[in-house]
This record gives sequence, structure tokens and C-alpha cells, in this order.
Amino acid sequence: MNWGSEAVLSLPRSCKRIIAVLVDLLLAYFSVWLAIFVRLGVHSSPWQDAGHSAYWVAPLIALPIFVRMGLYRAIFRYNGAKAIWTISKACLFYALPFMVLLVFIGLPHTPRSVGIIQPAFFFILVLASRAAVGFWLGQSYQRQSRPCKARPALIFGAGLAGRQSAAGFASNPEYDIVGFVDDNPKLHGLQIAGLTVYSRAQLPKILERKRVEDVLVAISSISRSEKQSILNFLLGLKVRVRILPGLTDLADGKISIQEFRDVAIDDLLGREPVAPDQQLLSKNIQGQTVAVTGAGGSIGSELCRQILRLQPKRLILIERTEFALYSIHQELEKLQREEGLQQLQIIPLLASVSNKEKMLGIFQAWQPHTVFHAAAYKHVPMVEMNAAAGVQNNVFGTLYTAQAAQQAGVRHFVLISTDKAVRPTNVMGASKRVAELVLQALQAQQASQNSAPEPAQGVVGQVKAALSSSQKIQIKQPTCFSMVRFGNVLGSSGSVIPLFRQQIQNGEAITLTHQDVTRYFMSIPEAAQLVIQAGAMATGGEVFVLDMGESVRIYDLAERLIQLSGLSVKNAANPHGDIEIRITGLRPGEKLYEELLIGENPESTQHPRIMKAREDMLAWDELQPHLQILQRAIRHNDIVAIHQTLQILVAGYRSEQKIVDLLYSEFGDSRTLAGIEQEELWLQGA
Repeated sequence: MNWGSEAVLSLPRSCKRIIAVLVDLLLAYFSVWLAIFVRLGVHSSPWQDAGHSAYWVAPLIALPIFVRMGLYRAIFRYNGAKAIWTISKACLFYALPFMVLLVFIGLPHTPRSVGIIQPAFFFILVLASRAAVGFWLGQSYQRQSRPCKARPALIFGAGLAGRQSAAGFASNPEYDIVGFVDDNPKLHGLQIAGLTVYSRAQLPKILERKRVEDVLVAISSISRSEKQSILNFLLGLKVRVRILPGLTDLADGKISIQEFRDVAIDDLLGREPVAPDQQLLSKNIQGQTVAVTGAGGSIGSELCRQILRLQPKRLILIERTEFALYSIHQELEKLQREEGLQQLQIIPLLASVSNKEKMLGIFQAWQPHTVFHAAAYKHVPMVEMNAAAGVQNNVFGTLYTAQAAQQAGVRHFVLISTDKAVRPTNVMGASKRVAELVLQALQAQQASQNSAPEPAQGVVGQVKAALSSSQKIQIKQPTCFSMVRFGNVLGSSGSVIPLFRQQIQNGEAITLTHQDVTRYFMSIPEAAQLVIQAGAMATGGEVFVLDMGESVRIYDLAERLIQLSGLSVKNAANPHGDIEIRITGLRPGEKLYEELLIGENPESTQHPRIMKAREDMLAWDELQPHLQILQRAIRHNDIVAIHQTLQILVAGYRSEQKIVDLLYSEFGDSRTLAGIEQEELWLQGA
């Protein structure tokens, strides 16, 4: 029932002001009668006591003061603390002359004590009238401004974060908050800001009775496992679940209440983060020059953000894509201003890691202490269809950048690797394993060069030694090479999660390659932190493996995303569901599951989430001929030779029976393993 509030709201502002003035005049008149009644106990009506001159003095004093104090310029439905303070001052300024007139001068037929009692009653009545009208009109205004299809919603959490969220949604036209849900039994049945607090057990009935479509989780200081417990409970209730911003951000005004987010995958995984070791984080960063290749990518950009906060002397961004470099450079400059790090120099460089001369020039010019090599092609089907480009970038981009780092005297070189390098079934994974072999071989070669050589015997031995030394890279100081291997990061380019969300939003079927496919997942910030810490622990040649927790079945993940969007899965058991999960078959090079270790029994480190793998390696003299074959194969787009060489180099690599490289499929090739072996013999003879 609207009780005429809509009619009042539709009046011109001048009419509303006249009504407010008349109400205040009546309140002044009535408060005098009330004060006289309290003082004398006379049971007469105000109009019977009209002989008391105080009845006319009170409105005459109050009106000009209230006008001067701006009480009639305020919008009642938005009354707040400032409005209460203004009313309090106006009533105080009114009370002083009224008290002087009645107490010290006196009026006929009016007790002097009325001069003290009446201003108190008047203040209470004015304040109460403003509050009542504000609530009355405010509720009506919200109904008018709210679309007719405003979605009923419940807030999970009746603590400070929940109450603050409810207040923020009071003026939000999209949602109609109908109550709270909380696990605290002391709150059940109570009302907060006019909204009832329900228990978790009551939730299914409340959802049906109030037709609730959304549940907004607003609980601060909650652990991942507790959050996952709440989300698991909400899964089967066919409501859309969203998580509101953190309480600190809301209080500081950093984010608007309307910007609550959808449930993220890391919310579902329940993986508790481990506090980073600040000493490890800062060891190779603080006060140093640091370079990041692939700075515009998912991992590269997050590395840049975290490195910047660790206050290096200089941060070099190396990226081959102009827009990606521009985007991360702009973001880092903004972060630099916010963090007050104006002394830090950020250097954006457009360069390809496959250009050895360019990389050497960069490292010689700025002399970085540490290089994080994140540049790589990592989308499995895309690399499978463009094998030569994938191997060129992943293998030789790593080789050229590492050799440039050696020549320039870079102290630490950290390769970002992948779990797909373990017993790979695709070119991308195999190329990343070869990149690991390259760094392992360079580290071993470097160690052997630093050891004292045996004296050459005779003239022939001296000539061979001279020829051998002339081919070696001149190294200023040893470079510590290390590799960090981990699985999928949430939200990275090519990740299935954004694709699933888009398909759900569009009402399309979710496309999944296989019902039993599993993957490891980690958040990008956690992965970047662990990469930095692993690199700081390296002494040379280590393959670090990040603890990814338990692998996740992607089908289950898709189901949970559908359910947390307030929809149901359409399948044989539920033919009338909303979203179907359609199996499309494994793509070229794709595995059902990923592994993190080739060998067994990894070694622990000082960090609980970082292990060291024990992996076989090849000496540089063994690896180099194969790299030369790969170079020739890349130049001629000889995909058969590329696959065969990768099979020779990478333990457990099983390539696709059918080559799907697009250029090869168009023109074909006749290379065979026999041809590869003949070329190896030729290289050995040379």
C-alpha cells in the first residue's frame, strides 16, 4: 500500500516546502501544549488554551531560524547524519531566544518552566517527523526507481559486511534485498535494517516463497575452505551466486557496491594460499634491474606487477606485441604513481626473443641482474597447427635469450615452463621440455668451462683446443639458469574458464573436449609469487615444480559454473535443464590429464609449495646437433623432421599420428627419420 507517497513525490518542490513549513508550525504549536500539559497537568486541548501567548511566539521564532538554516532545502528521503546535525543546530538556535523570553522575561498565563521543556519536545518532534517522512518517501522512491523486474535477492552474511552491502543496495534498482542468511544462531529471527535474518536450513523455503533469484555472499575475513563450504551448499539451490567486494574496499570507497563479482574458479577450488617468504621475494629484485620477456602475457604481466611492488631499480618490459606492451606499460605507470615509486624506471621494449642480436643489445645496454623468461606460445592446438613457429619461439627464443644473458653477464635467468612438458603429446609441451634441456645443457657447459682444463698434448691438441675455445661464447660471469614448471593458471589467455562463462551468459551449450579431462589450476598471482621465490632459491640448473594441489575434473567445474549461475545442467537425467555440456572430442595434441614430474621422488625446498624435480638432461655437445636439425627443419617448414627430432630429444613424447600443421597440410613433405639420421651422421663427421 502506497498511502499517497507517490502523490507526494510527484508534487512540485515549492508545494513540498509549503507542506514542510506548515508541519513545523503545527509541531511548534503542539509542543507548547504538550509542555504546558506536562507542567500543569491541565487536560485541555491546544485550541482551548489559545490565550497562552507562547502558542504564537514559538512558531514566529522557529520559522525564520529554520528557513535561515536551510531546513527546507533538504530532500527528506535522503536524511542522514548531516541533516540530523543541521536540525539539532536549528533547534538550539530556536531554544535560546524562546528560553530567554519565557524564563527571564516571562509571558502571561505561561509557566516559566515551559521555556525549558518545550524546546526539548520540539526538537524530538521535528527530528521524528523528518525520520518518518524520510523512511516513508524513501521506500516509495525506491519502488518507483526500481524496475518492475528487479530481482529479489538474499545476502549471505548478516555481519558488518552484509549490513553495509544491504545499505549500498538500498538505492540499487537491479536488486530487491529481501533478507539475510547467517550461520550465527543468535541472529536467527532478528531484524536488521528491517530485513529478517534466516538460518541456512530455512534457505530453500525462503527462496521458493520470496522467489529469490540471487544470493550475494558478503562475509569478510572468511577462509577459502569456509567460502567453498558456502558455495557447495548453494550449488543445488538454482540461484545465481555472486561474491561482494571485500569489506575494506567497500569502506574505503575503492569499489562501488554495484561491482560485486561472479564466483571465481579459485573460490571453488578451496586452495588456501601460503604466505610468501619476503626475503626470497626481494632477494633478486629489490634495488636491481629486472627484465621480463613476454611482459604483456598472463604470467609476464603479473610478474611485472609483483616485481614493481618489490621496488627494483629498473624494470625492463620485453614484448613482441605492440598493444600488449602498451597495455602493461600504462598499467604499471599507474601502479607506480599509486605506490609512490617514481624513482623506479620502467623501460618498454618491442622485441622478439627469437632475435638474438636484439636481445644481446638489450641486456648489454641495461645490464639486468635477473631475467624472467615468460615469452612462449602456449595454446596447444594453435601450436600444433603452427609447429615450426611454436618450436622457433619456445626453443630458439629461449636459447637465444639465454645465450644473450650469458654474454651480457646476467646473474639469474628463470624460465617459465609448464606441466605439459612432462611426457607431452603435443608440440607445445615437447618444445617447452626442449627449452628446459637447453638451459640444463648451458648450465652444465658453463660449469665445465669454469673448471680448469687439462693441458693440451702436442701441436694437434693445441690446435683443437684453440678451435674449440674460439667457438665458445665469451661469458663475463656465470649465469644461474633455473626453470619453474607448473600447470594452468586461472584466467590466462586461452583458458577454458572465460569461454565457459561466455557460453553460459549467451545461453549456449558448454563445449568440452572430453568428460574425463582433468587439469591442475592455480591463480596467476600465486603462480607469479612462487616463480619469483623459486628463482631466488636457484643455484644453477634446477627444475622447480610448484605444488598445484589436486587436479580438477573440468566437467565438474563446468557443472558448478552452470549451477552457480542459477541454472541447471541439461542432460539425460534432466532433459529440461538450461545449459547442455557438449563433448566435442580431444583436440590435436591434447591430453586427458597433465603431470608435473618426469622422474620420481622430488626434493623438498625451504618453501612448502616448491619442489625440485630430478630430471635427466643432455650435455651441450649431445644437444647441439639436434638443435641444428630443428633449425633447418623450421626454415623449410619440415614438420615431419620437427616431430621426429622432438621424439628423439624428449622422453615420453608421443606425437599425433596425423600431422595437423596448416602449412604442411597445404603443401606436404617427404622427410623421414632415415633422412634425419643421415644428417646427424653428417654433422658428427663435420
